[in-house]
Amino acid sequence: MHSVILTNYNFDSTWPLAADHAHAVWRAQGGTVEFIRQAEGDARPAGELIAHPGKVTRLISFDVALTDTCLDAMPALREVAATGNYPLGKENADALAARLASRGIRLVRHTSEGYWGQSVSEFGLALTLAALRRIPQTHHSILASHDEWDYHYRGAGTQAVRGAQFGDDDRFTSGTLEGKRVRVVGAGNIASRYASFAHFMGADVAAWDPFATEPCFHRAGVRREHFLDRLVQDAEIFAPMVPLTPGTRGLVTAAHIDALPTGALVVLVTRACVVDMPALRRRVLADELALAADVFDIEPVPLDDPLLGRPNVVHTPHNAGRTRQSNHRFAEVLLDQFAPVAEAGGAR
Repeated sequence: MHSVILTNYNFDSTWPLAADHAHAVWRAQGGTVEFIRQAEGDARPAGELIAHPGKVTRLISFDVALTDTCLDAMPALREVAATGNYPLGKENADALAARLASRGIRLVRHTSEGYWGQSVSEFGLALTLAALRRIPQTHHSILASHDEWDYHYRGAGTQAVRGAQFGDDDRFTSGTLEGKRVRVVGAGNIASRYASFAHFMGADVAAWDPFATEPCFHRAGVRREHFLDRLVQDAEIFAPMVPLTPGTRGLVTAAHIDALPTGALVVLVTRACVVDMPALRRRVLADELALAADVFDIEPVPLDDPLLGRPNVVHTPHNAGRTRQSNHRFAEVLLDQFAPVAEAGGAR
């Protein structure tokens, strides 16, 4: 068996550890593995980069062009995974699959974005906990002042009750995740994991997703809500966690945002524009809602954006999905679909 992995600058800039991990896994399995990293600006197709294309039996092309001429030069090829910066769109993937099938070659492809589901959902949980306990705000504050250390009790009924170690901001959802009403839009790879984390920690979790099957809700331990309008009405924590597509852009409307109870925390970790961002901005800036966000309607967020540095906002620079683990899973999800070495003819 002769395997080839091709990667280039564009792919590496998005998934910097994926190609090398794929190489390491295949080398450990046995057989000959050729690894080629295409330089920035090099636009040559796969067939011009591989030393002995006639020997190739399985191929991974990470954002390197794969033409019919390339395929003509690889008569022994039996399995191919080909991606761009992200998995091929369905239309392009189907067209490539048809081209390959006519030659007796099977296309291996990502069928979902589950490879980063754990990384993004854990990050969403971390943002939620950070916002509930004001961790980023107090971390920053104690660098310059001892004010946060002042737990002097001001008396019940006063505007700012403190007391020993009390750090909540009672204008917004605060304290423990246990007991909170968490309302999630979505029941997919990210949303279902986040919902299950919240459920495990004692929250009352409900989710809305008209496209998900019943087991998605059961596995997460959450109640299925059939109406988005109803989902927002009692939310203490509201987490829209669906990918951005033409069908989900603006899915959470201004009316939904306005229906959220005053003081609710909104958590954004997939794409900001699934929400009516002007409406969300309006309520956050009016101190009616709190926000914990890794994604924004404008990125990078301008340094003079009024959302930055607010006591009711926790913000991070869109890095929830790119962990070492998600890079490895990106590769592994593809590799798992290739025939085992023994079935493909054995190592040699």
